[in-house]
Amino acid sequence: MSELLHGRAAAAGKSCGACTLCCKVLRIEELAKPHGDWCVHAKPGRGCAIYADRPPSCRAFHCGWLASGLSQEWFPAKSKIVLITEDGGGVTAVVDAARPDAWREVPFYPQLKRWAEAGIDSGRQVVVRIGKRTIAVLPDRDVDLGPMEPGERVLVESAPGPTGVTFSARRAPA
Repeated sequence: MSELLHGRAAAAGKSCGACTLCCKVLRIEELAKPHGDWCVHAKPGRGCAIYADRPPSCRAFHCGWLASGLSQEWFPAKSKIVLITEDGGGVTAVVDAARPDAWREVPFYPQLKRWAEAGIDSGRQVVVRIGKRTIAVLPDRDVDLGPMEPGERVLVESAPGPTGVTFSARRAPA
């Protein structure tokens, strides 16, 4: 997961440019904006009409692609995936519902699997969100947890099996 930095500054040569995908795919509690709907203040291709006065959740959001060494293929406007890095090192890939299988394409899915494999021993999770639908990306498989509400979390567990360690994921209250 070293490609994703937890710093707040954009990597050299990267900017939002015409991308406003976060304004569509992310939930904005202060504006009662659900996942998957365009924010009423978003000006697709131009930015936010209330940028100087945007809500705290928008101010706190930092695009994982901007702060990473990931290629242009991961640019959210192109990939249809907004990456969020968690403080503990986990990754959430928030996918545009208009392209719900975008995360399964190359190079995205192989990279998500590598992050899942690299982070499993330290409790770093890789999760895909498409609206409220949540999918846990595990080293050995993917688990569709269905729609999850704010406050619910993903719990990943491991157990020894006949062919090695197997993983499972389930929904848990916060």
